[in-house]
Amino acid sequence: MRPTPSQGASFGQRKRLRQGALRVLWLSVVCVFVVCTQANAQFINPRYGRVLQEWEKYYQAALAAYHQDNFAEAEQQFFKARLELKKSGPDDPRLATVLNDLAKVYHAEGKYADAAQLYRQSLAIDEKALGKDHRDIAGDLNNLAMAYHDLGKDAQALPLYHRTLQIVEKSFWPGHEYVTTTVKHLAQTYDALGRFAEAVPYWTRLLAIQEKDLGPEHPEVGATLRRLAEIRRDKGNYSEAEGFYQRILAIDEKLLGNENSELAEDLDTLAEVYIAQGKYAEAQPLYERSLVIVEKAFGPEHRTVVRGLKTYAVLLRKMERDSEAAEMEARADAIAAKRGP
Repeated sequence: MRPTPSQGASFGQRKRLRQGALRVLWLSVVCVFVVCTQANAQFINPRYGRVLQEWEKYYQAALAAYHQDNFAEAEQQFFKARLELKKSGPDDPRLATVLNDLAKVYHAEGKYADAAQLYRQSLAIDEKALGKDHRDIAGDLNNLAMAYHDLGKDAQALPLYHRTLQIVEKSFWPGHEYVTTTVKHLAQTYDALGRFAEAVPYWTRLLAIQEKDLGPEHPEVGATLRRLAEIRRDKGNYSEAEGFYQRILAIDEKLLGNENSELAEDLDTLAEVYIAQGKYAEAQPLYERSLVIVEKAFGPEHRTVVRGLKTYAVLLRKMERDSEAAEMEARADAIAAKRGP
């Protein structure tokens, strides 16, 4: 895969919200094996102990600037490297490397349209030099797809991610990070397009990979379970959502402890799913427990407590426990009055 100038970036990181997933711009192949023949290109590579070509001098300077977040300088050095390589013709694979990495600078600067244009040029050169199914093509496709996403063009990103997946599935093992990340990108892209039924198989596949590689109680497993639960809940498949939310609660209890304030949200959500199925008795202790947690975490007069009391009162009235519901409502009103508008 063609490396990114930013070695520390994650393949899954996105600037717009997509479950928090981290993303990587795939690494670029640096053509360090061509021996310089020009007498005026005397720039020694300390690692390989040889004279670099002029374009490599600019390229390495660009990478150094990129690592320092000096994007303006990185652009200038990449421009110089590109000019040098254009002397070798428009289809030089080394030019694809420079174009790809210059595009990443634009991408980091939020110049998504400019980045997409260069990614397309890099892809065209690489396809001609390597063939359309070479594994390095997957990096080009991924980068271009992410640029389209950041431009709000997920419909154009989708087929690129599908091509990426086809390539990485042939080139790597099923649990490889490139396969995993591409599966996640497809799930997220279908979500962004509102095509939730088509997203489910990819979220399900991602879950299976994560459970195998990370273990059934890893936070990333919990995040994927949550997305699957949300899709089923929103479609009214409460019985299926119930099982996912139960697992999420169990994972968070182990990771966060029984009194963490974030656990209250899990309890409330599972209670809502029970209520939607008419399982009031199962929901009632969850609301009680949630109230105990938020009162301890935020104090007895916090607005979260008021909201919890009112929600619990609604459930108690559904259960025909009106006196208890009235007590919850009175507590909520007293706190609200004390807090003021």
